[in-house]
Amino acid sequence: MDAIGRAVTEGHRGDTDSARRALLGLWTRTGVTGDPLHRCTLAHHLADLHTDPAQALAWDIRALDAADAVTEQRLQEHHAGPRLRGFYPSLHLNLADDYRRLGSFDAAAGHIAAAREHVPDLPEGPYGDLLRTAIDEVAEAVARRSTARRASAPGPSA
Repeated sequence: MDAIGRAVTEGHRGDTDSARRALLGLWTRTGVTGDPLHRCTLAHHLADLHTDPAQALAWDIRALDAADAVTEQRLQEHHAGPRLRGFYPSLHLNLADDYRRLGSFDAAAGHIAAAREHVPDLPEGPYGDLLRTAIDEVAEAVARRSTARRASAPGPSA
């Protein structure tokens, strides 16, 4: 998890190519049957490093799939406090945004509905507020049938 954190920090500093290479190297070492918490975290952050929504979608699907395999016990072993159900609003939001950007508005709407079902699991405070706002932004973009990248979306600009 420390190596993932270092790579994500590189990406936030603007070195997305280096961050992507580092995370892909970790993904290769972890493998598709490795620790689901690591796979979820890696895939989630790799999706954010892609400007192509199809590539982001592939990684976001992997993140959701891995999250479904994480146990609450495993999450607490890594970091006491957060609850697994709190991952799902973000995971579904990302999928909704990917599908929207690809013009698959029905699939996007389905993931917005799933994200909204999990909104009560979000923490109070800046992080929860950020996700609630983003869910509303993506839902509005779906309603407008917009495929434009959101200015507030994570990751590098196109």
